[in-house]
Amino acid sequence: MNLATIMHDDSSVIKLPARFDFQLMQDFRAAVDGIIDQSPCRRIVIDFASTEYLDSAALGMLLVLRDRARGSGKAVILAKARGAVKDVLEIANFGKLFAFH
Repeated sequence: MNLATIMHDDSSVIKLPARFDFQLMQDFRAAVDGIIDQSPCRRIVIDFASTEYLDSAALGMLLVLRDRARGSGKAVILAKARGAVKDVLEIANFGKLFAFH
């Protein structure tokens, strides 16, 4: 399953698949580029509802997104993380870098 992007009035949601890893980098970058460059939204929501695994490349992609979004005046929100994914995000101290929902 690939990721999906859903646009709302003031937010764009990137729905991640079960595995968020290095192999998703090009698709994730394309989705982010489209949102940063073309969407008038103020918030980018990363939806982890279906995600069961993420690797260090995924953490790096989130950090790049955060920096790019900040430069465009957009906030990044990590949503619906659970289980091992939530644990990894907490261990990496992403709670200090991102808003969680």
